[in-house]
Amino acid sequence: MKPWLAATTVSFGVVAFGVVLAAQQQKIGAPAESRDMQLVGYNDLQARSAYQPTIKKQGNRYIAYIGHHGGEKPNALTGKTEKNGTSIVDVTNPRQPRYLAHIIGEEGAGEAGGAQMTRVCLGTELPRGDRSKAYLLRSYGNSGHEIWDVSDPAKPAKLLTLLSGLRNTHKSWWECDTGIAYVISGDPAWRTRRMTKIFDLSDPANPKFIRDFGLPGQQPGATVMPVPTELHGPISLGPKGNRVYFGYGTSRAGVVQIVDRDKLLNGPKEPTDANLLYPQISRLDLPPDAGAHTTLPLLGYVLPEFAKQKLPPTMVGPGAGHEHGSDVPINSLQAHRDFMAVISESLEEECLEPRQLVRMVDITFENRPIGATTWTVPEASGNFCERGGRFGTHSAPENFTPIYYGRVLFVTYFNAGLRALDIRDPLNIKEIAYYIPAITANTEERCVGEGAAKRCKVAIQSNNVEVDDRGYVYVVDRANTGMHVIELSGAARRVANYPAGSTN
Repeated sequence: MKPWLAATTVSFGVVAFGVVLAAQQQKIGAPAESRDMQLVGYNDLQARSAYQPTIKKQGNRYIAYIGHHGGEKPNALTGKTEKNGTSIVDVTNPRQPRYLAHIIGEEGAGEAGGAQMTRVCLGTELPRGDRSKAYLLRSYGNSGHEIWDVSDPAKPAKLLTLLSGLRNTHKSWWECDTGIAYVISGDPAWRTRRMTKIFDLSDPANPKFIRDFGLPGQQPGATVMPVPTELHGPISLGPKGNRVYFGYGTSRAGVVQIVDRDKLLNGPKEPTDANLLYPQISRLDLPPDAGAHTTLPLLGYVLPEFAKQKLPPTMVGPGAGHEHGSDVPINSLQAHRDFMAVISESLEEECLEPRQLVRMVDITFENRPIGATTWTVPEASGNFCERGGRFGTHSAPENFTPIYYGRVLFVTYFNAGLRALDIRDPLNIKEIAYYIPAITANTEERCVGEGAAKRCKVAIQSNNVEVDDRGYVYVVDRANTGMHVIELSGAARRVANYPAGSTN
């Protein structure tokens, strides 16, 4: 069921919570720390720093495409040292992930190179794709975007360069059912580091450019100062949901923008202030200490807490969620709510920055979004500021599988690993499970300070997370530790909506 059609009915139960044992620093040989999550399988990803995993079912196989930060490592498949790019791993048997191929990325260290971003669509899904093929859309460092033929995941072949000559890239979105792609780019003509170039990739071999998009003041020729903060990435609900949710600002001065998709694609395209505002439904400016790394819509909640509210029948509002623009009695909206999880990214080691949080925004009245609640891992539960590396939020899955949608939200927390949150009531978020992977000999140290004041520690840096439609959870590590395949267990597993008879 599509997320904008699925209602989530909340039921409450008693949940027991564990406390992470205090630790100053993880050590090789020490076990993983966990509660109601267990390791299923593991791959070291050739010790490459990992960013975005995309899991795609291709025929009877499940394939993981993992984007990497810059750097270089030996590739055991070729016997050569290769610039970090894209790892392709067969996870059909999640207990024994099998490394299939590595596509070389752009030269440069960390954020300056590699090929961090991945999206995959099958030719059978795309309106005009070759039905015998599968396609990978990936960034190429900061300079461009490419499309690869991954019909045989073990033998990827470059199809074309979609964009080149950019100054930055980031997390794009590709609608497989329509082919519309929102490609995050650093067009040198624009005043911001990142904006959106929208393409029709319904036939990936013949891309068609649709338009450029960003916040007013970012476009060429604008003079407003300061320039609005750069884009991090969008999430689209496609033509049925008719909404695109844009998140700007990684960890500071974030902006959340809700956009009418039809107006975005079919409205006036010259990037004037008026034309950039035309598809905008609402804009929420976050505090200076909060960014919008991930903006995940969570629609169709039914909250029993408000079922008995009685309000004057004359009170009406602009409508909720998928009933955009209609006049609906407010008392019918008390129990029926829409939300958005807005997750910021921690950037500094050892807590040398404001705490980055999970923020729930109530978008029931989508032209008037309002903050609802926040959540964080308690620092004292694991002495996380002392462990080394980053501590705080980073990302959440962007897969709408009904196993987890509206029920369990997975959030990576760098040195606090992967956290599982019960979000059946978004106004009362509860942690139900966590998994902090064990470090290995590949785990890279993180340092702060300089000279005699410099100190370095080795710590897990759980970076991005994704799920598949079987319910497996994939978390990849920024500090070269690899990819862990995890599943919920115990009481936490009962919060999810696994298919009948499913045991994983």
